[in-house]
Amino acid sequence: MIPGTRAAGQSAAWQRELARSITDPAELVRLLGLDPAFIDPARAAARRFPLRVPRGYLARMKRGDPHDPLLAQVLPLDCELRSVPGFTADPVGDLASMVAPGVLHKYEGRVLLTTTGACAIHCRYCFRRHFPYGEANPATDRWNDALRYIAGTSSIREVILSGGDPLTMSDARLADLIGVLAVNAHVERLRVHTRLPVVLPERVTDGLVNALVSSRLKPVVVLHANHPNEIDSGVRDACVRLAGAHITLLNQSVLLAGVNDNADALCDLSDALFAAGVLPYYLHQLDRVEGAAHYDVPEERSLELHQAMRARLPGYLVPRLVREQPRAVSKILLA
Repeated sequence: MIPGTRAAGQSAAWQRELARSITDPAELVRLLGLDPAFIDPARAAARRFPLRVPRGYLARMKRGDPHDPLLAQVLPLDCELRSVPGFTADPVGDLASMVAPGVLHKYEGRVLLTTTGACAIHCRYCFRRHFPYGEANPATDRWNDALRYIAGTSSIREVILSGGDPLTMSDARLADLIGVLAVNAHVERLRVHTRLPVVLPERVTDGLVNALVSSRLKPVVVLHANHPNEIDSGVRDACVRLAGAHITLLNQSVLLAGVNDNADALCDLSDALFAAGVLPYYLHQLDRVEGAAHYDVPEERSLELHQAMRARLPGYLVPRLVREQPRAVSKILLA
């Protein structure tokens, strides 16, 4: 094989899959054999927050089941268009914590970069579904302010890449960014928050692994899986590949009504993650973003579910139940 052809082929494969994602509610409904009555409400909601779902992720859904827990995360519903008191466009105070375009500095010792507004999948509960990426994202020609802030703030020990999803960037662009961050002697760790290895496992290429491990920064990848049905053989292979490169793998979930608000699903998810080499990290209360009120699980019920997990699982498989609040110095532990 000619050097570089394997990496190039892998990159082309995941990018092709990303380009083939389903964006039309009618196609989603047709492929899953759902009632066509879903189409018009879904189109109305998708005009406000577009539909996007990779075909490989759709293949894990049960055909003909409108209550499938994976479908429930991506199907636009007309209830998203209702205004609900307490649900806002910026539920976690991102804009107030922005110190430079795309740089969120909320907590001591670490900053978050919104590297891109692009995602492989549009989760309907996304707390950044209203985020002004066009104004507040450090596009290629606007990295200087963000990098200058990191370079000039010696208390920063960890940089978190988020978005959107940072793994929608090419391997080369990601490697370039990591290399620039690694120049700062005070930065020790690189954390990447991503859903791509779960929804598009083809993204875990040789080039990606090399980009994550080639600098002196200690890499941590935080996945986002909410239900055990998301963890198929492709996802397990992707996780094994990352773990094999000595990358720390964690998972954070969101507690979602109609998706994972039962002890069986949550316990099975922890087991499936551990089998793939991933440790459960956080179980989040829903960030109360406008358009996602139908996913909210009352805190009392969340505590009951967390207690059930503690009774059934070893402690290292029980994620911390948390809520994020604007202006708090850290995540708020609920249990």
